[in-house]
Amino acid sequence: MSNEDRRRFLLRTLPSSALAAGCIAASPAVVRAKVGPPKPYGPTPSARQLRWHELEFYGFIHFTINTFTDKEWGYGDESPSLFNPTDFDADQIVRTAAAAGMKGLILTCKHHDGFCLWPSKYTEHSVKNSPWRSGRGDVVKEIAAACRKYRLKFGIYLSPWDRNHKDYGRPGYLTYFRNQLRELLTSYGPVFEIFLDGANGGDGYYGGAREMRKIDRDTYYDWPTTWNLVRTLQPDTCLFSDAGPDVRWVGNERGIAGDPLWSTLNKDDFAPGRADEKRLNRGDRPGSHWVPAECDVSIRPGWFYHSNEDSKVKSAATLVDLYYSSVGRGGSLLLNLAPDRRGQIPDPDVRSLREFRRLLDSTFGVDYARGRRVSASNTRGERRFSPRNVIDGRRDTYWTSDDQIKTPELVIDLGREQTFNVVRVREYLPLGQRVEAFTLDVWSSNEWQQFATGTSIGSCKLVRGKPVTTTRVRLRITQSPVCPAISEFALFTEAK
Repeated sequence: MSNEDRRRFLLRTLPSSALAAGCIAASPAVVRAKVGPPKPYGPTPSARQLRWHELEFYGFIHFTINTFTDKEWGYGDESPSLFNPTDFDADQIVRTAAAAGMKGLILTCKHHDGFCLWPSKYTEHSVKNSPWRSGRGDVVKEIAAACRKYRLKFGIYLSPWDRNHKDYGRPGYLTYFRNQLRELLTSYGPVFEIFLDGANGGDGYYGGAREMRKIDRDTYYDWPTTWNLVRTLQPDTCLFSDAGPDVRWVGNERGIAGDPLWSTLNKDDFAPGRADEKRLNRGDRPGSHWVPAECDVSIRPGWFYHSNEDSKVKSAATLVDLYYSSVGRGGSLLLNLAPDRRGQIPDPDVRSLREFRRLLDSTFGVDYARGRRVSASNTRGERRFSPRNVIDGRRDTYWTSDDQIKTPELVIDLGREQTFNVVRVREYLPLGQRVEAFTLDVWSSNEWQQFATGTSIGSCKLVRGKPVTTTRVRLRITQSPVCPAISEFALFTEAK
């Protein structure tokens, strides 16, 4: 029997524990019959959704006339003369976000009060009638330009509800809303996401009517027509709402995703402004569409700046916890920043963000698994599916097993004792969300001992436990309807 024949025999017959313990090593020289990749399982992400998944952490900017009236929701009757930041600095705002590690910013171009941060030609309720920059200012333009300077993606929030406009609740308002959307999508460069709020209808100024107006959230906005407009003008833009179609609300404004968190959703059960918060928080398994979760939360109790909240800014440790509860469960973290009346991010917020970034960089700066020895109980035929793909630092490569092997194992041999307490696992998303349960073990006292268990993995799973010291770590897929496809298996020590 040749060495290769012997190896294949052992791979078929040895228990996974023996393989993991080092009885046989994985070798890149193994050549097996060529096979193709596994078939995708369930809904899979589009190209724009895959790009969105790679961002993981980005920011919201809530800044408008409410900043100067000390309100969260404006009524719509505010005078544009109230908007007058004393030292607006888009560079400081975006620089702060970039230093915090954010990959993009979504600006509230128009909130429910209808006041526009750009000189829209379709309304007088905008910065063009404010004293700021003598009426020649454009917040959207300055923030978009600063995003380009610091290489952040730029996104927009355009409230579907408008408490100022006289035609809100009537068919004519849809033309107005789409005209403004067209302005934003054709004047300020690429837009990575449009955030469509679920707050719609109620009392407002409405051009002086000062009345209550209600709308049918399922039909009034004719969302398919608006979405088609976005697809025509900027096909790479992701659309966010309770129903997606690209990204969904996580079901709360606390920045916390469910566990498990599925990126699939029965999208047709939802509409913008009509939410089943429990289902949105976890997703649907199985689901009809790929609609991953965005976890929005503010660094302060409110979304807009209020001076009495200067002492209530979330600490760096709290922000780290939110990161694990959002990005670490397969969603994204959308953290809101609130510029003050100067038009800058306040000092307490800057300090918290700076320490938050230090903690994350110190934690994830060194991956103890990178470059170590890795083996698998089963590997799909070709070298391109090698277990070494899980430690190469790339999200476009992956390890997978033969179709019939749905619960394989991976072992990382660290070569010496190493202490860690954070594990990061990622699935290869173009093949869908496949794994339904897994277990992590460490080698201790000549046997495997369980470190943690989990359910969904998806884009990113961060497992945080007590520090352990070991020479080997094992990932066991314990439940999956199909063979898994794992793109990363990484080990870290959390910074203090």
